[in-house]
Amino acid sequence: MSKSITPKLSAFNRQSFVGFATIVQREVRRFCRIWVQTLVPPIITMALYFVIFGHLIGSRIGTIEGYPYMQYIVSGLVMMSVITNSYANVVTSFFSSKFQRNIEEMIVAPIPNIMILLGFVVGGMTRGLLTGIIVMVVALFFTHIQIHNVWITLSIVLLASMLFSIAGFVNAMYAKKFDDVSIVPTFVLTPLTYFGGVFYSIDMLPGFWQHASLINPILYIVNAFRFGILGISDINVGFAFGIIILFSAGFFIFAMRLLNKGVGIRS
Repeated sequence: MSKSITPKLSAFNRQSFVGFATIVQREVRRFCRIWVQTLVPPIITMALYFVIFGHLIGSRIGTIEGYPYMQYIVSGLVMMSVITNSYANVVTSFFSSKFQRNIEEMIVAPIPNIMILLGFVVGGMTRGLLTGIIVMVVALFFTHIQIHNVWITLSIVLLASMLFSIAGFVNAMYAKKFDDVSIVPTFVLTPLTYFGGVFYSIDMLPGFWQHASLINPILYIVNAFRFGILGISDINVGFAFGIIILFSAGFFIFAMRLLNKGVGIRS
């Protein structure tokens, strides 16, 4: 009996992997096909940030923790682009699949729900990482970039892109119309990003706002990434890793429950 089960499991695993790879391939092709809309705007936006905040304002600020202001904000701007693009890719793509009703074909196909979720998440991570690399290259035209710890830098950018890809998936599950796709990025994600230490050290804030900032998960991401780049951080890096992993695991479990229940799909 076990001999007959083994080939079935092997075939099921192959089907699962093919389904996962197909979703990832479709996601990558989708944002590459419309690269003018997905990859060019972040380049222009971040170049403006470097010119306005880094050069014009930064020349008056001077240094923060021994680093020129332009160099200090590089890690925050790179992480901002990774977060926003990872989130945007998944929320728009999955909601479009719901709106066009082709998500139902995935649900009835012999593909585990976890592979559907992972396919969209990896697609979002790919766009986020690609955008982050492009922004890093743009930053080289404005300042010198050093890498203090390669492994921390890579692991943080992977965790951050994964976390916000999953968060975008959750947003898409609940969204009932296209306006719902933009509510969270506009009223939640953008404020959290700007108050996440991208442009400043929380040591510059009054006591109350320093403590209030600690509930913002983006603060931990930006500071851990800044430690990987420059070797400085307002937050203990080990604690930051724990917070990011905790949020990622929580969102992943929540997203799986929503998908298994068919929230926003079957209702």
